[in-house]
Amino acid sequence: MAKVELKQPIVDEIKAQLDGAKSLVVVDYRGISVTDVTELRKQCREAGVVYKVYKNTMVRRAVEGTEFESIVKDLEGTNAFAISKEDATAAARVVAKFIKKAKVCELKCGVVEGTYYDAKGIETISTIPSRDELIAKFMGSIQSPITNFARVIKQIADKDGGAEEAAE
Repeated sequence: MAKVELKQPIVDEIKAQLDGAKSLVVVDYRGISVTDVTELRKQCREAGVVYKVYKNTMVRRAVEGTEFESIVKDLEGTNAFAISKEDATAAARVVAKFIKKAKVCELKCGVVEGTYYDAKGIETISTIPSRDELIAKFMGSIQSPITNFARVIKQIADKDGGAEEAAE
């Protein structure tokens, strides 16, 4: 069997992972221990993110002609890839949070919803809360004024009700 035939299934696997993905983050995993990588993979799984190590040449072939092609220039050295299909910021958020805590690895670059970001850009993306958190914050900010308004109306009604009872 030719080398190309052996490598094609891996390229196809990467393409399948990227198909429909909202984000891809490239991580330099140099210096990470087995314990740390196990913990990082667990956190990624819980967030719906796939974290895998692939050869750079395989990733180059897989991203060719896709929205993720812009990462090719950064594919040097030891790289792992965090891919998210549901939440566009999840991959960056989970990996960045882990890196801050473990102080190993570093973000290299990524593509989020078709836009390439360098390491600083991905770091910024990682600070954006998830969609669910944003909705919860929005609903809380809407609910607060309505709740306060309802309390004021109730206090007015109670005060007016108390005035009528005193008049009787």
